[in-house]
Amino acid sequence: MQKYPMTVEGEKALREELQQLKTVERPRVIQDIADAREHGDLKENAEYHAAREQQGFIEGRIQDIEGKLSNAQVIDIKSIPHSGKVLFGTTVTIINVETDEEVEYRIVGDDEADIKNNRISVSSPIARALIGKEEGDTVVVNIPSGTVEYEIDEVKHV
Repeated sequence: MQKYPMTVEGEKALREELQQLKTVERPRVIQDIADAREHGDLKENAEYHAAREQQGFIEGRIQDIEGKLSNAQVIDIKSIPHSGKVLFGTTVTIINVETDEEVEYRIVGDDEADIKNNRISVSSPIARALIGKEEGDTVVVNIPSGTVEYEIDEVKHV
């Protein structure tokens, strides 16, 4: 069975979502289905069909989260001694060698990735190129339009 890396924060967020789904959303949709049944003919009852569809979505998401949590390998970067190497969970500042553009990314699990918040998946091309490298190293990242060269400016364990 394959384990999936996840940060402590990512695990916490999934557990909170699971709790919300089981204690708030699931009971609400069950009540919505009961209310819709009281309106009579279920074949033409849009409220009933919408509630059943919502129930299917909620149950599917609960199963998905439970599966992810059971296969999660939670990594607490704060417990790993700072070595200057890029590891899962570290925050890395890189500089585009051509344009001098600086960007900071945190390397996280697939489900936690959010490019708008500078959180990239450990399986992304940039993260794969950075993992194992150290401050001062230069990495080449393959992108659809060719390659980009970055210099690793700083690695933080936060």
